[in-house]
Amino acid sequence: MTDYDSAKVAALHRELHNHLPSDPALRVKVLESLLVDKGMIDRKTIDSWVEVYAEEIGPKRGAHVVAKAWTDPAFKERLMQDAPKAIEELGYLGVATGHLHVVENTDDIHNLVVCTLCSCYPFSVLGIAPNWYKTAAYRSRVVRDPRGVLDEFGVEVSDDVEVRVWDSTAELRYLVLPQRPSGTDDMNEDELAKLVSRNSMIGTDRDLSKYINGAG
Repeated sequence: MTDYDSAKVAALHRELHNHLPSDPALRVKVLESLLVDKGMIDRKTIDSWVEVYAEEIGPKRGAHVVAKAWTDPAFKERLMQDAPKAIEELGYLGVATGHLHVVENTDDIHNLVVCTLCSCYPFSVLGIAPNWYKTAAYRSRVVRDPRGVLDEFGVEVSDDVEVRVWDSTAELRYLVLPQRPSGTDDMNEDELAKLVSRNSMIGTDRDLSKYINGAG
């Protein structure tokens, strides 16, 4: 009779589950397969859209806007005064950014963006909103306890820094202009853009100096 090793079976069970995609990923895969099988969509079309959002429309556009503001004072002034008009210069104006407002982080101010009603987001410069941005937990807690939420993101904001929370709507959306890290005077616009994280443009990241070594 074969010996039953419960510990070994449990280990095999965990190993098998570790190789399975998450439930949402499985549902998306099944839905995609059904639509492809019925001839309603082309798999190459889906791949193209994913690539466009990840590589073109995604946060790289926002990072470009931030890097240009860091290196071009005249552009920064236009961006702070009329963000839609400024980003239109770069070809990034979209439906969701028609009333974009840019808020700047300073030594004394940290800005944090939320949409308490749903998940309004400046898609044309930040791409697809992260899942946590759409959760009820983030939307409700960031208003009541912004410092607590920032702490969970690993962002330390001292007590003498004012935290401002901006509530997006369908008509008005926000982009945070993070502070340029010190020690980046010799970096060009492309190198600076690599330091700008998506979360820093939402406000759940602050100190971008930690990305300097990976920007070259």
